[in-house]
Amino acid sequence: MTRESKRAWFGLLVILCPVLLVSMDGSILFLAMPRISQALAPTADQQLWILDGYGFAVGSFLIAFGAIGDRYGRLKLLMTGATVFGAASAGAAFAPGPELLIAFRAVMGLAGATLLPSALAVLSELFTDPRRRAQAIGVFAAAFAAGFAIGPIVGGALLERFWWGSVFLVNLPVIAVFLLLAPVLLREVRAGGTGRVDVPSVALSATGLLLAIYGVKHTAAEGPSAVAVAAGIAGAVLLVWFARRQRTLDHPLIDLSLFCDRVFTIAIVTGLLPLMAWSAAAYLAGIHLQSVLGLSVSDAALLALPGAAVLTILCVVTPALVDRVGKRTALVLCHFSVAAGLLLLLMTGVTGGVGWYVASTVVAGVGYGISFSVVADTAVAAVPAERAGAAGAIAETANEIGNALGIALMGSLAALVFRLAGPDLAPTLDGTLQLPGIASAVAADAKEAFVSGLHTAVVVLSLLHLALGVLALRWLPQSEKALVPQVSE
Repeated sequence: MTRESKRAWFGLLVILCPVLLVSMDGSILFLAMPRISQALAPTADQQLWILDGYGFAVGSFLIAFGAIGDRYGRLKLLMTGATVFGAASAGAAFAPGPELLIAFRAVMGLAGATLLPSALAVLSELFTDPRRRAQAIGVFAAAFAAGFAIGPIVGGALLERFWWGSVFLVNLPVIAVFLLLAPVLLREVRAGGTGRVDVPSVALSATGLLLAIYGVKHTAAEGPSAVAVAAGIAGAVLLVWFARRQRTLDHPLIDLSLFCDRVFTIAIVTGLLPLMAWSAAAYLAGIHLQSVLGLSVSDAALLALPGAAVLTILCVVTPALVDRVGKRTALVLCHFSVAAGLLLLLMTGVTGGVGWYVASTVVAGVGYGISFSVVADTAVAAVPAERAGAAGAIAETANEIGNALGIALMGSLAALVFRLAGPDLAPTLDGTLQLPGIASAVAADAKEAFVSGLHTAVVVLSLLHLALGVLALRWLPQSEKALVPQVSE
């Protein structure tokens, strides 16, 4: 191995540091929320913002920071983003209340949005040989998927020994190593000042998403109010305005015309919906295991291992699977396996269901692993070569937004069911169980209401995946030539 080759592979290891952190922090709080609820007493909608404010920030600014990096330098943006990510992690670890924790999580998401596109661009500069570059990008994708999978496990292991803030402090040594080695092993990458950012589009998309989701969460957790309804309507108007604006720009933030292609649309929805299901199921099942069944956080983390292993293995073997059965079959299998896995959670209850939970994560993990591996490639292959960059950016954004929407929408649906079916003493299960002198019958009613919310959410998600699987069967061409990227001469 040449000196330059060694430098490239060591550089890849350094790049994987922020990549793992960005994906891991999207899921590391799933098992930590009961502990955070005890320490900070957040409301139901504050709990959801603590979890998914990070994902919305990453998804809302991912494309914008990609263009900024093109203009001002990817390595410079990568170093700045990593520094801010570390500082915000420290702030989150010592946040005295839910409001500041939500704010620091949002700043972490903003910094995370600078890291993903810049890391991929710097990686591409390290590997000039196309074959080596493809291998490196495969490792990059597997690390990103593994970060999502191991986040709850790492969080559970830390919480068994330390206080809840440790799930954020674990980021600091990794960031320190990256900041120390990156200037030595990585080079600056620019695109000749061609990156363009439409600032009004960034503002419209981010503000529209936040207002719309606020309206949904507040209504689900506390009932309808004038403020929540007004926020939801305002958010919807801003998102429509954003979509209309994209059609008038020479350099849109998101090229909506790409969605005219059915294959591209299926690929992007496949990037969004499985992440939505995974995050919602992991979050709600984590509460079920700890607050309903009474398992320790370490036991809950161990139960997540089989599903995480299946997900990671599928990320690695899916390219070979696609070579054998084709992308169409792989995408259909993705959605049907996720639907089947989610439906197994209907067997969980107030007094048991641990085995069904493990089986659910394993079966659904097949679909999650496939979606991580084939979405970007399928989306890019569906569009002309000159629009491949826009397609890839939309695919990345769909992953992040899907992760956040799962908690926002399905968490809100579960909260709504809990509010309507529960004892109505507190807005959350943990808040109800922590009430002094609570009767055992009332506690049982609260747990039953939470399980009903969990079941409602997984049924909705299962139906969505079954519908998308049927659409994939009908819309995707049977000929693999329409799904294979065209190589330019």
